[in-house]
Amino acid sequence: MRAVALDEFGGPETLQIQNLPIPQIEAQEVLIRVEAAGVGAWDPYEREGRFVEITGMKPTFPYVLGTDGAGTIAAVGEDVSRFKEGDRVYAAELANPKGGFYAQYAAVKADNVSLIPGQLTVEQAAVLPTDALTALTGLEKVLGLQSGESLMVFGASGGIGHLALQLAKRLGANVFAIASGDDGVQFAKKLGADSVVDGRSDDVLNAAQEFAPNGIDAALVTAGGERTDRALLAIRKGGRIAYPHGVMPEPAAPEGVAIEAFDGKFDPALIDRLNGLIDSGPFEVHVDRTFRLEDAGKAHDALNDHHLGKIALLIE
Repeated sequence: MRAVALDEFGGPETLQIQNLPIPQIEAQEVLIRVEAAGVGAWDPYEREGRFVEITGMKPTFPYVLGTDGAGTIAAVGEDVSRFKEGDRVYAAELANPKGGFYAQYAAVKADNVSLIPGQLTVEQAAVLPTDALTALTGLEKVLGLQSGESLMVFGASGGIGHLALQLAKRLGANVFAIASGDDGVQFAKKLGADSVVDGRSDDVLNAAQEFAPNGIDAALVTAGGERTDRALLAIRKGGRIAYPHGVMPEPAAPEGVAIEAFDGKFDPALIDRLNGLIDSGPFEVHVDRTFRLEDAGKAHDALNDHHLGKIALLIE
């Protein structure tokens, strides 16, 4: 199979097309013929070897990146009954020892796989799982968001943020969205935010206080910095803040406000919960740009450019 693989950790130039063996599946795994892969904001860190340093894992080269992907089931392990050959699926597996989704085939644990929900295209499904499950974990498991509560989403036009905005509306929240640029503001409005401001230019704190004079109940934060910390002054005492691990600088909570860093969870129950929320109405997974597999280095560079939603690789 064709794959983008590293022979050593380093810059985008280390992402090279190689011909590798198709991974073999075990009893509780499935083999996916990959049609598209998500390009995650964390992929450059993994490419540079920093993920391995943090986890203490021993890398095996050639090393194939790609936590998220979608395609067609090519084979199922003997203990797998939920899927059959030909099923259209999406999946996520972080630091898969058998190789990630920057390849024509990926062997994945069946528990990390799901049929593609709603009317999503394969490109949309490919970029969905990690960011959507992170968003849903933050909203429900960490913040305990309830219908009728107010929620600030900082980074509402980004990968996690644009999904969190929509999921929060599904959960009945009133959403105050902080997006980037005029295009980000219009995008967040289109997705159903109750109020939207430009985090780059608007007086966010003043707008937030007008939105919720008694304070906003909760916040999901996907970007840190001085502007973030100032905006969070709008969270009421007794309120709560959640942010995924990896947000830097780490946000600071005002006095009397709980704050917690978290990781997204990958389990069948949460995936089913996500799919149910997506199936309940129109849902947009925004793919801003797509790249060919051999242009994976350019896709990594594009992560540094202003963009809405997500970036994907198309696997041929």
